[in-house]
Amino acid sequence: SQPGTVAMAAYAAAMLNATSVKVGFRNTDYDTAVEILIQARQAMEGTNTKLVGSLFADNPLYEGLDPHLMVKLAKEGQCDGFLIDTLTKDGRNLFDFISEDQLKDMVFEGKQLGLSTALSGHLRISDLDELARINPDIVGVRGAVCGDGDRGRRVTWQAVAEFKRQLDLRKSGEVSVHADSASLPGNGSGSGWVVIDGRGKSCAGILAALTYQIENDSQSLVETILADALNIYDVMLWAEKGNHRVLSHRKDTDGTVRVLIQPGNGASNGAPAV
Repeated sequence: SQPGTVAMAAYAAAMLNATSVKVGFRNTDYDTAVEILIQARQAMEGTNTKLVGSLFADNPLYEGLDPHLMVKLAKEGQCDGFLIDTLTKDGRNLFDFISEDQLKDMVFEGKQLGLSTALSGHLRISDLDELARINPDIVGVRGAVCGDGDRGRRVTWQAVAEFKRQLDLRKSGEVSVHADSASLPGNGSGSGWVVIDGRGKSCAGILAALTYQIENDSQSLVETILADALNIYDVMLWAEKGNHRVLSHRKDTDGTVRVLIQPGNGASNGAPAV
C-alpha cells in the first residue's frame, strides 16, 4: 500500500519491457489506491508497458475495497485495463461473489471507456456460457487447464485444447449462449452508408469507432463487420443504450457477422455520462 514502492516496482518491470503491470488492492482505501495507480503510471511514462488495476470480487470477506468500484478506479487511476479476480481458494469462484449481470455491466462500461477487461477467479469450463455472454477481452484460468481440473497439478495440453475448443465454439456462434439470437428487421432511411471493419479489433476499439462515426455523422447507416459472433451482443447493447436502431444482423459464409445500425436522431452516443 506504499505508492513509492509500487511505482519503483512498476518502473523496473517497464524497463524489462513487460507487457503489463498488474496492481491489485485488498484493504487499501480508495483514494490511496488511486494515488498508487497514478504514481505507477507516471513511473512507466514513455514505455509500452500497460497498467492494469485489479480488485478481488471477494474483498468484502476481508473488509476490503468494494470490487464494484473497479471501473471507476481504473478510470481515475489512469489504467489501460482492469482485472477482477478472487482471493478465496475454497472452491467458490467469481460468480459466487458478483453476478453475471453485474459483471457484464462492468465489462461493458470498461469497453466504452476504452479499457481492456479481464476476469479470473477459479473459473471452470462450465462457466464458459456466462463468460461468453459477459465477453471480457481476457479470461484467466489455472485449474481449468490442469490435470483433472486440479490447480495443484500440472497444466496439460489436452485441457488447454479442450478449453480453447469450447471457447471457439461460442465465439463462432456454433454454440449459442443467448436465448434470443433472431435478427431484428427494420427499414433505414440514412443519407449514406458507412462500413466499419471490426476484424482484428478489440470490442472496445469497435465501440469507439462506432461512437466516433455517429458523433460525426448522425445520418448515415453504419454497417459493422465483426469476426467474433460474441461481439454482436455488445454492439447491440451499445446501440440500445445510445437509442440507435439495429436494423439487421446476418452471418456471412466466411463466418463474419454484419450488423446494420441506424443512428438515433439527436440521441446520445451510448457513452457513459461523466
